[in-house]
Parts: sequence; structure tokens; C-alpha cells
Amino acid sequence: MFKLQTKRFAGWITKQHIDEQALFSAVQEIQDGLFDANLGSFLYKKRIAFLGKGKRGSGRTIVCYRRNDRIIFIHGFAKNETSNLSKKELVVLKELAKILMKLSPEEVITAIENGDFVEIEL
Repeated sequence: MFKLQTKRFAGWITKQHIDEQALFSAVQEIQDGLFDANLGSFLYKKRIAFLGKGKRGSGRTIVCYRRNDRIIFIHGFAKNETSNLSKKELVVLKELAKILMKLSPEEVITAIENGDFVEIEL
């Protein structure tokens, strides 16, 4: 199973001081069915803790996920920046999710090699 984040998302977690362990824990929880919302079209919303804070006051992530296939973190936002996604943002993210879920394993590997995706490893 591919465990990935987009290049842009990787930049966001660095700015927010989210460590790899928190991201890895989020992956495990999503695989166990623990997420905040199923947004449809392979999209899920998942809370994630910032360093030194609990999940309650931290960030929200939007994840593309298909069991036993791939999980890709594509968007993140701090709770104090915005309370939720707009309808327009949700439409765009659903379209992106459809594209990402149609990628063949070979295309995913190429995207990793090109730096478009960053693997989540621990």
C-alpha cells in the first residue's frame, strides 16, 4: 500500500511543525476506520495533532484513501485558520481525488521519483 503526501502538503506539515510520527499515526487510524468525516469520492477528513498540542486545537487534513491500495494526504488547514472547507474547495478536492485514485501503480512510482509525492515512512 502506498502511504503518501503531496509535495505541497509536505511543505504545510513542515510549517505547522507536524512530525512524521503524527502523520504515521493518522495513517494507522484511518486504516482502522478512525476518521472525522467521509466526504465522498475517496476523500476523508482527519484531525492531526501539532507538536505540543492535542488534536482538538490542531489541524485538519484531507486525505484520499482506498483500503489496501493508497492513502495520500492532499490538503491541510489549522482549525484557527478556517473552520471547514467551502463547497467550492470540496468540489475541487473531489476532482483531484478522482484523478489521484485513477493513477496506476507505475504512475504513482513515477510521481514519487519526480518528487510530486513524498512517501510516509517510519
